[in-house]
Amino acid sequence: MEKILNRKEGKLLADRIAKEAGVKVYECYQCGKCSAGCPMAQSMDIMPRQLVHYLQLGDMNSIMRSKTIWMCASCHTCVERCPHDIDIPTLIEKSRQAAKARGLVAVMEVDRFNDIFMETVRYTGKSQEVILEGAYNVTTGHLLQDMKNVPRMLQKNIVRPEFNTVQNREEIKKIMKRTEEGGIDK
Repeated sequence: MEKILNRKEGKLLADRIAKEAGVKVYECYQCGKCSAGCPMAQSMDIMPRQLVHYLQLGDMNSIMRSKTIWMCASCHTCVERCPHDIDIPTLIEKSRQAAKARGLVAVMEVDRFNDIFMETVRYTGKSQEVILEGAYNVTTGHLLQDMKNVPRMLQKNIVRPEFNTVQNREEIKKIMKRTEEGGIDK
């Protein structure tokens, strides 16, 4: 069962997320340039500028229940447009980790895609598009999703069926482990 954070707990978590992200959320004066430029805004229930405002207020319950933290493409358009270089994608990633640690996943398919991607990188040292797509389709029940595009993608070498790994997979695993240990927990 999900635990609702009281005001103090929400504020402490928001401050920790901002600190770990290296972001001074109080520098944001809500100009809205981040939201105006976001290519994923149409899929979000709270806009990027609102997310920063909720962090300023310590309203982590609204953030962790939002679709926004699952829909962000981490393209950094918001950061490029921001007059204070507020790193919203990192704030979102840290908020997503906090939500997931509490069992709050608003968009299950995005979470599943991310899990498969990370496990593939952990195992092979790099992204394996064919494995990612196949595992995602099988585990979400979308067995034939995007299959009509496969012949063209293979023909144009957009994806390749061969399995590739980096030379030192153990080093990648160590990097990922260090990164995960520094993440947001309950």
